[in-house]
Amino acid sequence: MNKWIGTANQGYSPYAIEELRRLFERLKVSPLAAGEVFMVESEVSPETFVDTISKERPAFLRHIQPVDRTFELQGNDADLERLAEAVSDAKSNLSGKDVAVHVRRNAKTSYPFSAADTKAALDRTLTECGAEHVVQSPDLIVAVYAAENELHVGIGSPKDMLSDWPGGAIRFQREEGQISRAKFKLLEAEREFGLDYANFRAALDIGAAPGGWTSLLLERGVRVTAIDPGELHPSLLGNKRLTYLKKNASDVKFQPDTFDLLVCDMSWSPMQMSRLVLDLEQALVPGATAIVTVKLMHRKPLQTIREVKERMSTAFVIRRSKQLFHNREEITLYMTKKDT
Repeated sequence: MNKWIGTANQGYSPYAIEELRRLFERLKVSPLAAGEVFMVESEVSPETFVDTISKERPAFLRHIQPVDRTFELQGNDADLERLAEAVSDAKSNLSGKDVAVHVRRNAKTSYPFSAADTKAALDRTLTECGAEHVVQSPDLIVAVYAAENELHVGIGSPKDMLSDWPGGAIRFQREEGQISRAKFKLLEAEREFGLDYANFRAALDIGAAPGGWTSLLLERGVRVTAIDPGELHPSLLGNKRLTYLKKNASDVKFQPDTFDLLVCDMSWSPMQMSRLVLDLEQALVPGATAIVTVKLMHRKPLQTIREVKERMSTAFVIRRSKQLFHNREEITLYMTKKDT
């Protein structure tokens, strides 16, 4: 049996586990941190496990870590010594590579060392292995998870782990004057879906207030039409590339083929959001990109996602559905408008 540590947003690990059970038979699961981190044991090879997940791209699974070694914690320096030995044993895989060290700690762990202390201790070990200890853009990651009474260690590539951030918890630095944290969702979507907003010409932002998503698109040089009966942040109003319609989205119409990007981060029900987006899809050019969030409150998440996808698929090709790290009670859909 091959072991992996899976991670989801807090409270959503049951849905990540359900997604994995649909992909793999006879999967054994045990929790590590309630609602967020869990261990899975699978009979399939590591290569098949990774390839299947890369192909299917589950919505709720944020991060996976291979478990190559597990040992009981002693709560003293012996834990660091055993960890260093486990890394040394992988010298043939690490030699000549840029290697990052990711350390995550369960709140109840008996592991006495901080992430910083652990990385400092492994720096010498990596040097002895012929590896370069890096923070960004690693070839490989040494992933360490300190559970309550055990330490789990695994080595893999960022691609295989689904992220080059510890636990998939991608962080962006808050900027001075930033309008809202919602901007981080659109930034993460750009990275997750392999987009570059600077490549778009004209965007439609539905439910734009106070303007976090609009501000990012304007920064990238996109012309933005922002729709919301609420107030946009005053700092945006003088931008020459902004058209602000202080209305409900249901009350506006546009000429066909006006926009090549639609974004929507509304706090409305999923069905209302779907109706508004579909009512405005005629304003998009064929092949236009759409990034929308789907709120998951009050309903079963998997059922809600299925129903929204069914409705959206009448006009769009669903490229990805993903609960990003910066999503809360929602997921993000990446879609393109059908050509016909």
